[in-house]
Amino acid sequence: MTNEKASPPGVDTTRPSIARVYDYYLGGKDNFAVDRQAAQLALQVTPDGPEAARACRGFLRRAVRYLAEEAGIRQFLDVGSGLPSQGNVHEIAHQVDPDARVVYVDNDPMALAHGRVLLADARTTTVVGGDLRQPEDLLAHPDVQRLIDFDQPVGLLLLAILHHLHDDDQPAAVARRLVDALPSGSYLAISHFHDPGAAHPDISQRARAVEKVFNETLGTGRWRTHEEIAGFFQGLELLPPGLVPLADWRPGPAPESYQTITHHTILGGVARKP
Repeated sequence: MTNEKASPPGVDTTRPSIARVYDYYLGGKDNFAVDRQAAQLALQVTPDGPEAARACRGFLRRAVRYLAEEAGIRQFLDVGSGLPSQGNVHEIAHQVDPDARVVYVDNDPMALAHGRVLLADARTTTVVGGDLRQPEDLLAHPDVQRLIDFDQPVGLLLLAILHHLHDDDQPAAVARRLVDALPSGSYLAISHFHDPGAAHPDISQRARAVEKVFNETLGTGRWRTHEEIAGFFQGLELLPPGLVPLADWRPGPAPESYQTITHHTILGGVARKP
C-alpha cells in the first residue's frame, strides 16, 4: 500500500526529474519519491536548496515585472518553465496588461500535463513541448508562431535552464540562436548556477560537490564561472546592476533573505538587445 500519487501518462516515476525536484524544493506536491531522494542527496552537501529555489522564483517575479511595467514588454517566451507554481509569468504579466502573451516551453511530461490543465481556457497563454537544445524546432512550433510576434520586442526567459545543458550541448550557441530570432528592443533574462572559484573557495568546493550529486542523480547540472555566464549576454546591453546574486537584482523595499551560500552560487541578469 502506498500513498504515492498517480502520475500523468508518459511520466517516468523511476527516474528523478529536474522540474519535480525543483517543485519539491518549492514545497510543491507534484513530485515523487525518486525526486525527493535526489533532492535530499543534494541537501546533504548544500542545505540551502529550498532557499535557492525561492530565490529563483523571486528573481523571476522581479524580472518579469520590470519587463512588463518599465520596459513595456507584452510577450514572453519562457523556456524551461517547469511545473506551475505561485507567481507564474502570465500571472505577473497580466497584472500589468491582461492581453500580454506568454508561451511556456518545457520537455517534462508532467510539467506539460499540469500546464495544459492550468491554461485550458487561456486566450493569451499556452504551454508547448520543446527542447532548448533544438531551438529551430522551438521557434517554428505552431503555438509559438501563433502567440509570439517576432516583429515586436519579446522577453526571452532562460531561467535555471542553461545550467542543465552540458558544454557539449553548446549552450552559448543555443542561447544565441534564440536571441538572434528576436527583434531589437527585446530582452533576455538568465539565472544560472555559479561557481565563484578562488573568490570563495569553500563555496566553490561545495558547488563542485553538489554538481557531482546532480550529475549522478539527474544526469545534468553545470556550475559555471561568472565569465562563462556573462558570455551568454554577449552583444547585449546588460542592465544595472549587472550579473549579480539573485537577491541583489533590483530587490524590493523588503528584500528576502537567503543564506550566504545561495548568495554566491546562483547569479542572474537581464539584458536588452540593441
